[in-house]
Amino acid sequence: MAFKAKKPGNSKQQKKKQKTQPFFLNEKFRFILGIFILLISAYLLIAFISFLFFGAADQSKLDLSWKELVFNSDVKVENKAGKTGAFLSEKLMNRGFGIASFLFIYLFVVSGFKILGRNLVKYRRTVIYTLLTVIWFSVFLGFVFPKTSASSFIYPGGQYGFVLGSWLSTLIGKIGLLLLLFISGLSILVVRFEKVYSAVKNIFKRREKIVAEEDSEEDSPAEEPLISDDSISKVIDEEDNIKAIFEPDVADEEPMEIQRAEEEEVHQEVKPAPEEKEEEGLELTVHHKKEEEVEANFTGEGMEDYDPTLELSRFKFPSLELLEEHSSGNAEVSNEELLANKNKIVETLRHYKIEIVKIRATIGPTITLYEIIPAPGIRIAKIKNLEDDIALSLAALGIRIIAPIPGRGTIGIEVPNRKPEVVSMRSILSSRKFQESTADLPIALGKTISNETYMFDLTKMPHILVAGATGQGKSVGINVIITSLLYKKHPSQIKFVFIDPKKVELNLYSVLEKHYLAKLPDEEEPVITDIQKVKNTLNSLNVEMDQRYDLLKKAHARNIKEYNKKFIGRRLNPEKGHRFLPYIIVVIDEFADLIMTAGKEIELPIARIAQLARAVGIHMIIATQRPSTNIITGVIKANFPARIAFKVASMIDSRTILDTPGANQLIGKGDMLIAQGSNMTRVQCAFIDTPEVENICTFISEQQGFPSAFLLPEYVSEDEVGPGEVDLNHRDELFNDAARVVVANQMGSTSMIQRKFSIGYNRAGRIMDQLEAAGVVGPSEGSKARQVLLQDEYSLEQLLNSFN
Repeated sequence: MAFKAKKPGNSKQQKKKQKTQPFFLNEKFRFILGIFILLISAYLLIAFISFLFFGAADQSKLDLSWKELVFNSDVKVENKAGKTGAFLSEKLMNRGFGIASFLFIYLFVVSGFKILGRNLVKYRRTVIYTLLTVIWFSVFLGFVFPKTSASSFIYPGGQYGFVLGSWLSTLIGKIGLLLLLFISGLSILVVRFEKVYSAVKNIFKRREKIVAEEDSEEDSPAEEPLISDDSISKVIDEEDNIKAIFEPDVADEEPMEIQRAEEEEVHQEVKPAPEEKEEEGLELTVHHKKEEEVEANFTGEGMEDYDPTLELSRFKFPSLELLEEHSSGNAEVSNEELLANKNKIVETLRHYKIEIVKIRATIGPTITLYEIIPAPGIRIAKIKNLEDDIALSLAALGIRIIAPIPGRGTIGIEVPNRKPEVVSMRSILSSRKFQESTADLPIALGKTISNETYMFDLTKMPHILVAGATGQGKSVGINVIITSLLYKKHPSQIKFVFIDPKKVELNLYSVLEKHYLAKLPDEEEPVITDIQKVKNTLNSLNVEMDQRYDLLKKAHARNIKEYNKKFIGRRLNPEKGHRFLPYIIVVIDEFADLIMTAGKEIELPIARIAQLARAVGIHMIIATQRPSTNIITGVIKANFPARIAFKVASMIDSRTILDTPGANQLIGKGDMLIAQGSNMTRVQCAFIDTPEVENICTFISEQQGFPSAFLLPEYVSEDEVGPGEVDLNHRDELFNDAARVVVANQMGSTSMIQRKFSIGYNRAGRIMDQLEAAGVVGPSEGSKARQVLLQDEYSLEQLLNSFN
């Protein structure tokens, strides 16, 4: 079959078509329209304000007919916006909605900036609430001021407010109208402003506490009820689940149902669906429970339970307002895209004589899972080998086949969406699953393929290995893990040890030194970057781990949770060394750099912590962008069963991280696979930007903190055997000759002595140690030659005579 070359005129015709697109779709037109609307809003503002001051003088002219008012140049008005301004003010205010008409100017301003490309607010929600507020104020003012005095010219509620208020007053009475206005106004405020809802909720909670105290029969003096300062408003996720089953045997034009599992906040604009159920947002107050039973085995008998948060009792958790809603404006997967992918999958499989009984789609934020049930007798391996062929037919970045899906009895084909959504950190933290979590160390990472919030408890992991290629989302994933803990745990309950060889990734958290960080006593920088200090810190954590195990042994507790429960219940004596133990999270951002620089000196203490520290509350999170076998060694993999893999370059890297392929088929930008034992879950990581992390750290750092960071125990490294321990009374027979050779050549090295005197390396090394002890040469400098301390042979002979 011959292919015809394109005519050279085709490209010119396409350019002409592009140039002849409608003017109203052009960016220039949008810019002009936006500026025009902003000018109209400014003009109306001048007209309305002038109407309030000069409206009385213009009333006689406004009674004229419209033609006479416009075309008669002898008619003049006092309004600063001219006749048109006076006319519009009369129509919109007196004969419209009254003083509430000023809100229309606000709508014009928001709309103008929206057209110019700047979203000052959430547009749809703002339009709806503004229009409701206009109607409410108009009715309210029309009811309160039904008539004006003879000297007044303005109707505060306007004609519409007066008429609607009078009709409602005759329908439900004045008292009924007042109640209706109160309830509707409060509803608008509660739904529009989350802080108003929290305040109202706290008022009712306080009333309940007061009533409960008055009804109690105890004689103890009543304490003033406190409203929790660390309350976090929680929004329940709405789920809109629609199942979709494709029948491949039916024609392509046949309508289909699509299984959608989508989570959205109540604040977002949601299209109404018959199956949708709206739930009101609840407020979750994060507080720290105290044990009810007190068993006093020492001097703490009769005392209240110990509260670790008491020292920073006024600490406030970060609010969700510090986070941005990145998911706004995300595009959904269209039915056309689903139908096209379904047809291509079915067609590709039929090419290889693979028939399908049923196919079903589940839409996620970045990928869509097509579950197929093959006809009886079809081998699974045959479908598994068609990954590249299906990817070619779908023109996708890369697909992943799960054959079979555990516990489902189907084969999964994961296809990337054309327009992936952004999962914002705010939507994850405001989800019901995170807000109501009772985990000891809850971490919310993102959303699964079914749009469910993915969470886990770090105490059950208990350590995490994060790996992936450069720029695929590792640093964002680390920030998501840290942010989850900052939003849930009090500074007295958790401490971080940040190790950052790159010096820039974790430096944002240095301002949290007196709240959440732990470090060595003599350390100046809260985030550790120097390799030698990293060694000392890891060894210090080993000392801390051993000390904690000693405390658990004395307290007859199996883990940190049991130990802290006994300490809070006043069953452990602080005078015997017992103390409240916070969780310690060690975060290493670039593990490969540490291994390449220090090797076993870093790997061994990390492996010991990973093996033993789970029970005493020390957990590790290490990240690397080099998933090679010399970095992620067998020792590391054996002690880090929980692994997170972002997109990698090859299947070998995926096997190094997860022991299975799949990470090389991810689409990047936060797409990741999480392995816990044999379970493998694909999750779209939440997105949190650097300014959001800075806002959270600034909010926490501006509050009262501890006097200093949490101090780890001091670690003194075991020095090697020093030259002072060499016995110079038993010098080698070649000691004098070797000293003369070293001074003559002004170079001291073991290999030179070995070569000059034809002796073994061990004997030459002992001679070099004796020369160092005698003061002939300096200490070892690695591969470099030692420094010779004596400059001439005369000084050497004096030294040798002193030994004799």
